[in-house]
Amino acid sequence: MNTDERHRLIGELLRHREQITVDELMAACGASGATIRRDLDILAGHGVLRRVHGGAMSLLLQGENPGYGQRELEGHAAKVRIAAAVAAMLKDRGRFWLDSGTTATEIARHLQQRDMTIMPMSLQAVSALAGDQGQAGHRPELLLPGGSLVPGELSFRGPMTEGNVRSLRFDAAVVTPCALSLRDGLLAHDLDDAAVKRAGLESAAKVIVACSGAKWNASAMALVAPLSAVDAIVTDKALSADELTLLAQHSVEAVIV
Repeated sequence: MNTDERHRLIGELLRHREQITVDELMAACGASGATIRRDLDILAGHGVLRRVHGGAMSLLLQGENPGYGQRELEGHAAKVRIAAAVAAMLKDRGRFWLDSGTTATEIARHLQQRDMTIMPMSLQAVSALAGDQGQAGHRPELLLPGGSLVPGELSFRGPMTEGNVRSLRFDAAVVTPCALSLRDGLLAHDLDDAAVKRAGLESAAKVIVACSGAKWNASAMALVAPLSAVDAIVTDKALSADELTLLAQHSVEAVIV
């Protein structure tokens, strides 16, 4: 079991248990105590768990919202498939706006050797796009929006961010909503995030939504845009005939991965 696999397993175990010991994780992961303790220190630094003597404690089961590090571990295989499909839809030498969040960061990893111009909405995506600078080949040209950074998420927010996004025009915007509803459209958890997402999609000729199945009909308070603003949705959700019909009525292409 490699490091990423251990981290995902630890994150999954702590979704269902309030606390777990190093010994239990050694057995579950087939790793040494030193390796597990190092894993726990890294995951605690990423906001996935709280380190306690002899093990770790779940943040989710204590009522805390999942941080970026926890979300990055969830549904990883689906995010990889979604990212690959989105990357295939973006043409070289184009200009693209890329939302923040864990799915957006995975998309950025698939674009790190493409010949294109990208405005990423988080430092997480910036880092992924920069990749290994020692590798040969193309690198995207990066445009940074400025503004304030959200702690933990490292995503750009605020009037400066919105203004700089709106001052440009993109061939496509890749939006990763916090929730998606066929009735309401694209949703975000807070007004600041919704405002930045809205600025991105309203500045683009085409809107591509990247949305894992877990976000369909999830709870979120701030409306970003109705389905009529969307051109394509890339998802791992198995859509019903009625859902596909409704999307077609809004002229939304459904790409299921």
